Amino acid sequence: MINMENLSNDIKTIINTAYPYIKEFNPAQKAVIESGYLEDKSNYIISIPTASGKTVLGILPALKTILNGGKAVYAAPLLSIQNEKLKEFKAFEEHGIKVGKHPSNSDLSVMVFESFDALTRFSWNVLREVDTLIIDEFHMIGEYSRGPTLESAITRAKIINPSLRIIALSATLKNIDEIEQWLDGKTVEHDYRPVPLNKEVLDAEMFNTKNKNDVIVKIVEKAIEDNSQALSFVSTRRFTESLATYVAKKIDKKTTKEQKHKFKQVADKLLEVPKKKGSLPTTTCLKLAEAAEKGVVFHHAGLFNEQKEIIEDEFRNGNILMITATPSLMYGVNLPSKYVVIRDHTRWTSNGPASIPVFDYEQMSGRAGRPQYDDVGYSYLVAKTMDEAFDLEARYIDGEIELTNSKLIDNKDAIYKQIIAQIASSLSKNLDDLNDFFGKTLYGFQMKNNPSMSMFAQDSLNWELESALEFLLQNGIIRATPEGLKTTDFGNLIAKSNYAVETAVKIKEYVSTMEKLNTAEMIYALAETPDLPLISFKGRKSKDPVRDKLSECGLFAVDIGNPEATAVSLIEWIDERNEYEIENAYNVYSASTRRSAYEASRLVKFAKNTLEVLGNYSNLKDMDYLSARLYYGVKEDIIPLVVGVKRLGRKRARLLMKTFGDNLSEASEKDLQKVEGIGPKLAGKVKIFTMNH
Repeated sequence: MINMENLSNDIKTIINTAYPYIKEFNPAQKAVIESGYLEDKSNYIISIPTASGKTVLGILPALKTILNGGKAVYAAPLLSIQNEKLKEFKAFEEHGIKVGKHPSNSDLSVMVFESFDALTRFSWNVLREVDTLIIDEFHMIGEYSRGPTLESAITRAKIINPSLRIIALSATLKNIDEIEQWLDGKTVEHDYRPVPLNKEVLDAEMFNTKNKNDVIVKIVEKAIEDNSQALSFVSTRRFTESLATYVAKKIDKKTTKEQKHKFKQVADKLLEVPKKKGSLPTTTCLKLAEAAEKGVVFHHAGLFNEQKEIIEDEFRNGNILMITATPSLMYGVNLPSKYVVIRDHTRWTSNGPASIPVFDYEQMSGRAGRPQYDDVGYSYLVAKTMDEAFDLEARYIDGEIELTNSKLIDNKDAIYKQIIAQIASSLSKNLDDLNDFFGKTLYGFQMKNNPSMSMFAQDSLNWELESALEFLLQNGIIRATPEGLKTTDFGNLIAKSNYAVETAVKIKEYVSTMEKLNTAEMIYALAETPDLPLISFKGRKSKDPVRDKLSECGLFAVDIGNPEATAVSLIEWIDERNEYEIENAYNVYSASTRRSAYEASRLVKFAKNTLEVLGNYSNLKDMDYLSARLYYGVKEDIIPLVVGVKRLGRKRARLLMKTFGDNLSEASEKDLQKVEGIGPKLAGKVKIFTMNH
C-alpha cells in the first residue's frame, strides 16, 4: 500500500488498484501533495518535469471531487492523449466512477481542448455541474494552434462557472508567476525526475565522420549492447525514412537471431494493415517493413493510423530498437526511451528554416529514460562540427527556455472564432463586451502587465477587434441589430462546427456561385481550405502526372503542391483506386488518403448545410452522393450497397456488382458466397438488403 497519511482511505484504495506499480509517491509527487493542494480550494499550477507522474497528481483532486458527489473534467490537447487516458482511467469504473468523453453522462470525462471549448459555448448547464477542471500539458497555452482555444475556454469557463476549480499540469514555464496571477492561483514547482537525465551535444567530428547519421548508428549500437531503445527526432517525413533505412542497414549484423525473429513479426503486422484495407502495400509500407525487419521504424503522418499504433505498442513491448520521428511525436503518446537523439535542430517554417525553440528541445529530451526500466536517460543533440556543438550547447543545454506568451492575436482564425463564440452564446452584444472579454484572456492580461505595452494595450486590442468585426460583418457571419450584435444562420453554422472561419468563407464563396455540382472542382476547392488534411508528395519526382490528371478533369493549376496532390488523390479514391495505385501513379503518401477522404466527406456535408442556410436547395442530393462517395471511396452505382450492408466495403461490393450486375436480388446466399471474401454472415446481410430494396 502507498504510505500516505494525507490521503483518505477510499482514494488510497482506488489509486492502489488503478496504479498497482506505484509503490510510493516520488519526491515531486510528495512535495505537491504536502503543499496542501488537495485541501485548498484555490486554482493550482503544478509544474514538474515530463515523466514525473503528473497524471496521478491531476487525478487525486478529481477523485476527491467525485467522491464528494461532484464532477471532474480532464482536458488534454490531442486525441491520442485522450484515448490513452480513457484507457488508463477505465480502472476507476470498478469503484463505481463513470468515465467517458462528456460530463453530461460521466463523473470523470476526458475531453480534448476543442471539446471543452465547445462546452463553454453551448452547454452552460452542464459546465456549471463541473467542479474541477484538470488541464494536461497546460504549457501548450503558449502554442500557436491550440493555445488560443485553451485560454479562451478557460476565460469563458471562469465567467460562466465562477466556482470551477482549475488544476493545471505543466512542464516548467519561465514566466510562471505571471501565468499564475492570470489564473488567480498558486504554483507548486519541483525539479525531481524519476529517471535522471543526462544531456549532451555530440558532434560528427568526434567520431571521425562528416555524417550525423553515423553518430546515430553508434548510439543505436550502444542501445543494443545495454538492451534498451532509442528515439530519434528529425525535421521532415522524408528524413525519418532515410535515417531509418540508413541505420537499419548498418546495424543488421549486430542483432541476434531471436531479435530478428521478433523484428520480422513486427514487419509482418505492418504489412497486414494495407491488405486488410484491400490495397497492396505501398512503397512507403514496404520501406517501413524492410527497416522494421532490422529493428528500426519511422513514424510520421503519412502512415496508416493502424501502423502508427502497431509501432507505438511494439516499441513499448521492446520489439523495436529505434523509432525515427518528426517532432509532432513529442506531444501525444507516452513513448519513453532510454536514448533520445535530436538530429535536426532546425525545422522548416513558412519563413524558411528556423532553430527549434529551447522549450521544444526540453520536451523532446524529456522523453529520455523509462521510469520502470532505466536508472538514467540520455539525450543527445547532434552537431556537424565541434564549433557548432559549442554553439548548440550554449543555446540548448545552458540556455533558458522562452517566455510563454499568448498567441491569441497572432492567430487570426482564433480571434474570429472567439468573437463568433461570444456573440453566438450571447455573452457579448457589442464592442465593449468583446473588449471586456478579451481583456480577461491571457493575451489581455499580458498586454496590460507589460510596462512597454500597457499604455497602448486597450487601443491596440480595440483596433484588432474592430477589424475582425468588419471582416465578420462583410462575410455575413454576424449582423448588427437594434439589440446588439447577433450571429447570422451562417455564423451559427460556423460556431457549431470546429472549422476555421477561412474554410467556411471559402466554401460559402464556392457554393454560392455554383450552378451544377462539378465533383472534381468541388474536391479541389476543399483541398485549398485549411481544414482538409493534405496528402503530401513523397519526393522530388515529377509532378506532371498530377498536373495531367487535373487538366483531364478541366482544372488548371499554376503551382503543383500538396493541395493539388490531395485533390487528385481524392478524385482517384472515389473512382475506386486503392492506396497502392494512387501512390504509384502520383508519388504521394497515399496512406493518409482515407483520413483526407473522411474529412472531405464531412466538409461536403458542411457545404450542403451552408447551401441550406443560404436558402439554395438545388444540388443538395448531389452533395449527399459526393459525401458518401468520399466516405466509402466508391463510384455512384454502389453507394446503396456499401451504405446498406455494414462491413461490406467497396472491394467486395464491386465484385458483387461485377458478378451479378442487375440480377443481385436473384442470387441465392450460396451463390453470393462464391464471391471472394463473402462468408455466410455477409451473404445473409446482402440477401436481407436485396429483399428490402
